[in-house]
Amino acid sequence: MKFSLTFTLLLFTVIGFSQSAIGLWKTVDDRTGDARSHIEIYEQDGLLFGKIKKLLDTDAKTLCDQCPGDKKNTPLMGLVIIENMKPYKDYWKKGKILDPEDGSVYGCDLWLEDGNLKVKGKHWTGLYRTQTWYRVE
Repeated sequence: MKFSLTFTLLLFTVIGFSQSAIGLWKTVDDRTGDARSHIEIYEQDGLLFGKIKKLLDTDAKTLCDQCPGDKKNTPLMGLVIIENMKPYKDYWKKGKILDPEDGSVYGCDLWLEDGNLKVKGKHWTGLYRTQTWYRVE
């Protein structure tokens, strides 16, 4: 009895983790297919955020020279690029995502699909682009 209860709790913990966006994700350039970075998605005050934890194709000392405001000329490593994602049903919405290559900021939605994280950046014109990120841990 004790074993089955422990096993059941462990199973639900694993299932819960696999259905959460929280964790480390590998980004892949949707044009070239090259791995670009690792992004840590974390929760703060009930909202999701994401910051760059590792650069896979860029020098770790690179600055965000195109970023707007107080992020301009800050190191890419540790840069928060996803902000204020609000939970809604089975996804997160109404946040912002920063493209550090050109400094553009877009509306953002996140959802899990087949164990991967779908990241949709939305321009104010209605145009959007969706990337698939892959869990690292």
